[in-house]
Amino acid sequence: MLLKSKDLPILPNVFNDFFRDWSTSNFSETNTTLPAVNIKESENDFIVDVAVPGMDKKDFKIDLDNDILTISSEKTTNTDNSNDNYTRKEYSYMSFKRSFTLPKGVVDSDKISASYKNGELKITIPKLEEAKPKPAKLIEVK
Repeated sequence: MLLKSKDLPILPNVFNDFFRDWSTSNFSETNTTLPAVNIKESENDFIVDVAVPGMDKKDFKIDLDNDILTISSEKTTNTDNSNDNYTRKEYSYMSFKRSFTLPKGVVDSDKISASYKNGELKITIPKLEEAKPKPAKLIEVK
């Protein structure tokens, strides 16, 4: 008797995982996933948006050292059941660290701010007045 594929238990296909394009995955050197980051530049500032759902604002550490902005987080969740007869118990550990080199002499490091809302960490990096584009100026010939 032949079994149809729907009658077999669902198992991950090892070959599909092995031959998939790993260059498009978002993994760090420690095989942990890295959050997606969007960086937008305007006349007045840079905006760094980091997708980090399920976190809390106290979970983040943002450092600026020698024009290198580092965003990191570490969060451990331990689901503890008092029942010693468990058949499944899960622990959760999430961490990441991303670093970005800021352009020298362009950003006002004293005014960098960050906020976290709806799973998105938003870091605003204002530009120095000297670095902002100047409007076109007509020079009168005398």
